[in-house]
Amino acid sequence: VGRKNGGEKWLESAYSVYETRLKPTNLKVTTQYHKNDADLIKGTETDENKNHKVILLDPLGKLCTSEVFSEDMYRWLEEGGSRLTFVIGGAEGLPEELRERTRERDMFSLGRLTFTHQFARILLMEQVYRASEIRKGS
Repeated sequence: VGRKNGGEKWLESAYSVYETRLKPTNLKVTTQYHKNDADLIKGTETDENKNHKVILLDPLGKLCTSEVFSEDMYRWLEEGGSRLTFVIGGAEGLPEELRERTRERDMFSLGRLTFTHQFARILLMEQVYRASEIRKGS
């Protein structure tokens, strides 16, 4: 949940760094913004219906190292037929409806600190890039 053009330029610049770094990999990352929780839930259901693996970013999710995240991410990609959706909530976090229907193993945490959704997106992108580097042994 968020606004596509609502962030500061340095946030988009930071995100772009990781987009560029991921270009040589086989990983393509796109961002889908939703205006509200109802749209987020609908978008998540649409991805689930397409058999994408859906992972919620939530403070109550699994804490792990970058190495474990890398293993999990590639396992999730296999489970989702090469399609993986990470869901980041808005200012109020994730809708309770999403949390209730998601198994704990399908929830991931960036840590116990609170981040804006824009910053969480950058941290996630960095970890996706790092996972690709770990996978190739760099």
